[in-house]
Amino acid sequence: MARKLRPEERELWKKVAETARPLAPIAKMEMPTALTGPKPKIKRPELVQPDLKGFKIGAKSRAMPVTNPGRNAAKPAPVMDAKSFGKLTRGKLRPEGRIDLHGMTMAEAHPALQDFILGSAQLQRRLVLVITGKGKSKPDYGPIPERHGVLRHNVPIWLRQSPLSSVILEVTSAHQRHGGAGALYVYLRRGR
Repeated sequence: MARKLRPEERELWKKVAETARPLAPIAKMEMPTALTGPKPKIKRPELVQPDLKGFKIGAKSRAMPVTNPGRNAAKPAPVMDAKSFGKLTRGKLRPEGRIDLHGMTMAEAHPALQDFILGSAQLQRRLVLVITGKGKSKPDYGPIPERHGVLRHNVPIWLRQSPLSSVILEVTSAHQRHGGAGALYVYLRRGR
């Protein structure tokens, strides 16, 4: 709430306002001729009236099948068997190896991740844990949003690329007891 001016402040302001003069005369703005012409007619779609035949107030509605198209699109079906995947997501399976990428740059983390995953596949490990960290949150002052957690964003992309994709069966977020959102389970294919 703004405070009211006292009488002496109001008098002072009147004196200042009297000495002020505009920088330039106000020009009258005219609309361009292209904008003043006839407006184009907008074609609007016709409203579809619902079929109300047989509708009675107080009657029960017909059962409509409930579908959720976004449910299936959110997460793809797991490639591995459902029983093992359920154990994996509940944190019941114990990782046979782990790599911690905290504090590494992207240039250091990418080759270290490749060596670890390919080495684990040669040792015939089935489940390994990749710890990326959640990333530091820092103030974002710019107009373009800045991504936090560079490794957290890039590691899943690296795991989907060759040569790692040939030895990986499933990648999913780790259970809270193994690092939660800052870690990934990598389930490797069985060696043949």
